[in-house]
Amino acid sequence: KPQHPLLSAVSSSPVPVPQAPTMAAAQQLDELLDDLDHMESKLLGQRAGAPEELSLDNMLGSLTRDLQELGITAAPAGVCASCRKPIAGQVLTALGKTWHPEHFTCARCGQGLDKQPFFEQGGRAYCEEDYHQAFSPRCAYCAGPIREKVLTALDQTWHPEHFFCAHCGKVFGDDGFLERSGKPYCRQDFLDMFAPKCQGCERPVTDNYLAALQGVWHPECFVCAECLSGFTGGSFFELEGRPYCELHFHQRQGTICHGCGRPVTGRCITAAGRKYHPEHFICTYCLGRLQKGTVREHGDKMYCQVCHDKLFL
Repeated sequence: KPQHPLLSAVSSSPVPVPQAPTMAAAQQLDELLDDLDHMESKLLGQRAGAPEELSLDNMLGSLTRDLQELGITAAPAGVCASCRKPIAGQVLTALGKTWHPEHFTCARCGQGLDKQPFFEQGGRAYCEEDYHQAFSPRCAYCAGPIREKVLTALDQTWHPEHFFCAHCGKVFGDDGFLERSGKPYCRQDFLDMFAPKCQGCERPVTDNYLAALQGVWHPECFVCAECLSGFTGGSFFELEGRPYCELHFHQRQGTICHGCGRPVTGRCITAAGRKYHPEHFICTYCLGRLQKGTVREHGDKMYCQVCHDKLFL
């Protein structure tokens, strides 16, 4: 938190003796002490070869001797924590120490802090800008110092307004966020981008699922690709990566018995481009079993040679 220095105009504690000349000298001392700061800044600007008697230290020494001759003892207000010299004139109190006002400066940029708030770190004073640049946590998004509210997430610190979905940029609501590779995402974008997709509807799979045909499925989406009926027996047939019931699998394969309309799963007889169960390869008229060498076709139907000749010759 910023702190404020305490600046006092009382610089010394003169102890007068009760003679009239002494009181007049004490009043002169107060007036001189008020001007010391201005005199010091002017003296510092003079060239190095200035006469020694004009230096502030010598003037203070001469003034002290003169006051002692008049019977006045002047105690310094303190020792400056920066220059280590006694303080005569205004004294600034901060960080549990006393300072010349012009010597209480930012430890980083040297800016004077006697008339503005300052921040303390490790026993040293800093202006607001340098304190935040040097010691405040950094935002994981913009890398700037966080001066006020800080949000901590994913083992990093953020400006609250900079913690948003890495994909759509929206600030997180009641659903919170999900993490991937150190980045935060809203639930919708996370599922769209990273959740496995159902092989049936291509929507994200988030709860119950079935694993089949080298993919995952919503249970309600794992149905016959032709009739959309579920696999009640637990078995299905695969064709070109899609699931089928037995009937539609064989239809697609062309293995439906032309006699009964059911799938041919065992022995099969092929005639006139059609498939039959052996027991269904019969004469349409007499219902006798047909032999391949004696089969006659008429109007998409199969006859034995005898019935064919009797009916059509």
